[in-house]
Amino acid sequence: MPVALILVLLALGSVLFHVMSPWWFSPLASNWGYMDSTIVITFWITGVVYVVILLFMAYCVLRFRHRKGVKAAYNPENKKLEWGLTIVTAVGVAAMLAPGLVVWNDFITVPKEATTIEVLGQQWMWNYRLPGKDGVLGTADTKTVSTENPLGLMPNDRHGDDDIVIVGDALHLPIGKPVKLSLRSIDVLHDYFVPQFRAKMDGVPGMTTYFWFIPTKVGTYEAMCAELCGTGHYTMRGAVVVEEEAAYQEWLKKQPTFKQVADRAAKRRGQSDLASGEKMPAFTK
Repeated sequence: MPVALILVLLALGSVLFHVMSPWWFSPLASNWGYMDSTIVITFWITGVVYVVILLFMAYCVLRFRHRKGVKAAYNPENKKLEWGLTIVTAVGVAAMLAPGLVVWNDFITVPKEATTIEVLGQQWMWNYRLPGKDGVLGTADTKTVSTENPLGLMPNDRHGDDDIVIVGDALHLPIGKPVKLSLRSIDVLHDYFVPQFRAKMDGVPGMTTYFWFIPTKVGTYEAMCAELCGTGHYTMRGAVVVEEEAAYQEWLKKQPTFKQVADRAAKRRGQSDLASGEKMPAFTK
């Protein structure tokens, strides 16, 4: 009797905790409301099954408890019960998988009008690259990464000269416009995640991954790494600012291009050479 009561209380307590819990989704700030709907469907299906199983266990403990003079019946096979459980289980699994497959199809189908922005993960910061006036991102390679070229752009690719380079700073996005984030990593496995956008993806060394979304709410959101990436993993955080188009364009004008960053680096390198006392080459008549 006490065990059956404990099982019933466990079922009721779990439901009440889920309904009354203050820990729920963060406010949605993108078009991926389907993610929330899919999770809610999964909660309903697994929750109902969980409660039914606990109540059934409580019934069995109470109904088939030990009593004097009562013997257990041995019934190793019950085809009707087995078929019923198989069908119910199959329907439940399909009901959980089907919405996820639909959402995944949308998740990997990027709108043609989406702006591609590169996200480069490294221990332990986020760097970004936006297309310049030509609207095309230049090619990049981790082999060319250096202090002067932190994103590893190919110097001989002219499409990269006007690319906007953001190193360790906040990413700004215009509200209401689709964005494709193309992820790379220069060291270990990272995972770019903004909870309010309901979208995330691994940044894998040696390959490019992506996801897309539409920012729908103005605000500043925390970008974090959702993959254990080393001792400084907990510090790998950034910010994504969603703003109106006018404010976004003002911010964009203030950001340096790859060519400007490279020119500044070359100038600093030249000044450092002079300060170190290196002899300048002599000119002969």
